[in-house]
Amino acid sequence: MTVKKFASGLTAALVLAATFLLSGAGIAAETPAEATAEKFPNSTCLGCHAQAGFAAPVADGHMRKLFVAKDKFGKSVHGKRQCVECHLDITEIPHKPGVTHKVSCVKCHESLWEAAKESGKTAENERLGVVVQQIEHYMKSIHARPSREDQSHTNATCYDCHEAHYVYPKGSPERTEWRKSIPDRCGQCHAKQRAEYATSVHGKEVLQEGHSWAAVCSDCHTTHDVESPAADATRIAITKNCGNCHAENLQTYLGTYHGQVNTLGYAYTAKCFDCHGSHTIQRVEDPSSMVHPDNRLDTCKQCHIGASKGFTSFSPHGNTHDFKRYPYMWLTSKFMIGLLFGVFAFFWTHSALWFYREYQDRKQGKSAPHVRTAGLDLKAKYYQRFGGWWRLGHLIFAISVMVLVLTGMAVFYGETNWAHSIMSALGGPRAAAYLHRLAATSMLSIFFVHLVYVTFFLKRNWKTWQWFGPRSLVPRWQDLTDAIGMFKWFFGLGPRPAFDRWTYWEKFDYWAVFWGMGIIGGSGLMLAVPNITGSILPGWVFNVATIIHGEEAFLAAVFLFTVHFFNNHLRPDKYPPPDIVMFTGAVSLEEFKHEHAAEYQRLVAAGELEKHLVDAPSPQMTKASRILGFVLLGIGLTLLVLVMVGFIGSITAG
Repeated sequence: MTVKKFASGLTAALVLAATFLLSGAGIAAETPAEATAEKFPNSTCLGCHAQAGFAAPVADGHMRKLFVAKDKFGKSVHGKRQCVECHLDITEIPHKPGVTHKVSCVKCHESLWEAAKESGKTAENERLGVVVQQIEHYMKSIHARPSREDQSHTNATCYDCHEAHYVYPKGSPERTEWRKSIPDRCGQCHAKQRAEYATSVHGKEVLQEGHSWAAVCSDCHTTHDVESPAADATRIAITKNCGNCHAENLQTYLGTYHGQVNTLGYAYTAKCFDCHGSHTIQRVEDPSSMVHPDNRLDTCKQCHIGASKGFTSFSPHGNTHDFKRYPYMWLTSKFMIGLLFGVFAFFWTHSALWFYREYQDRKQGKSAPHVRTAGLDLKAKYYQRFGGWWRLGHLIFAISVMVLVLTGMAVFYGETNWAHSIMSALGGPRAAAYLHRLAATSMLSIFFVHLVYVTFFLKRNWKTWQWFGPRSLVPRWQDLTDAIGMFKWFFGLGPRPAFDRWTYWEKFDYWAVFWGMGIIGGSGLMLAVPNITGSILPGWVFNVATIIHGEEAFLAAVFLFTVHFFNNHLRPDKYPPPDIVMFTGAVSLEEFKHEHAAEYQRLVAAGELEKHLVDAPSPQMTKASRILGFVLLGIGLTLLVLVMVGFIGSITAG
């Protein structure tokens, strides 16, 4: 033993002896071991331990520091507790040989909490309850697991991170000062990461500038729930933690596909640290930053192999509120809001008035118009309205749309519980994306086949086809007249208009598909092949396409499952639903004359009605069509509820 160690040991022994004499000789001998702990006030302990440089030799000959700063300890959360409440093995002064000096933070806090519960004083010890919860989290963390190097020890205990004698309450100046030391404490085990952190914008603010508001290790990695950064849950948690300081940036990130997948609980898309870096993060304008304009393409290529220069102008934090910085997004958003408002304001009003008019007529017992059948074959009493190919195309189109709504809106409203359940059932966002694209391909294929059919039809009938005739789907002035007449009928100011082959709302449905295929299909295709899109168009197109694709999909889904369903299935005149004409292809003469009186009169006058008449669908066909109709109606209305839950949730959260 060196002279210095011998002197330190001698000093410690003398201090212990002095304390022994001051505290009264024979205490340990006069009182049982179980009771003596209560007789040692903190002043007795601090009589030795508050001496500057106080230490004692340990088995390997080194000196163990045992100094406790009295003032600092008094300000800590433990300052009002007795030392021997934690140091349970201290029963004598001087301490008996073999004292281990081990303290179990876990057992201590848990026993205190149990005592509080037994005495009914949990409300007064609320903070203690929080600590116990933190302990439960810690016990599941990577720090509580055995160290690889020494299986008998954990990776990190409470006092490796906290200074047991100097744990300060939140909001206190001492706590703020202690916070700045966290990187150094973490650096005792994670030296490399601490060195990298010191070069980052966060590290410079804390370690060099002394700013306690900048991020330290525990702000990103959490405190008691620390897990491996490679784990999906950790990646998602760290991304969420970035939002504690960068709330607006997190919100805009969550609006991108990267963020939507993150919201669903999957970690394979880019997170904040994938683009900005983690321990070496720098400001955007710093040439060494991963998102500096000169480095951005290389950063994108980490995930998007083959990415082109167009990627660099994509705005991962773009928003629709800042016209100066993001004019294209602002304009697109305002256009889509106007479109949604205009469409729903007109058609929901139209549906509400229609429901009221038909409900009143039904209450008054107005019957369907009589159909003249003289001279007709009564066995053939149904009108053939749609052929087999039309019906098959409609069915595939309807199923495709519903799959698209399910898989797309589950991503669009990823924060909802139903979206998490749907995504889990589908096998995750990757599987949902494949299903989404399969449905989109089916829908686009049906649309393409229809275009081919129309092209050949017009080629064959170019000279004789009446572009604005009664059988054409091209809008004409009569449609405006019919719409005005319909509103007059709504208010009892005139009779119900007599419609021809196509009503004005059916024409709207038809041409809306063309709009939807161009807008939803076009934007979806651009997002599905980003490398090609980025090689041709600037990156801000991705921002615009994302807005258009989502908002137009919302418009289509809500319109189909409210207005389209009402017009064709849910009106009082259609009771009981559903209308099965798109499954059987034929409609009764009574319904045909009521719905398309002008066409009926035209065909009768021309003597052409009979050639369009067919036998009534078989009972089996009718039953199967009704079942199919009910199933599709049920699915559509369920999807409508899910979409509206997501929409309302996003409004209230935003």
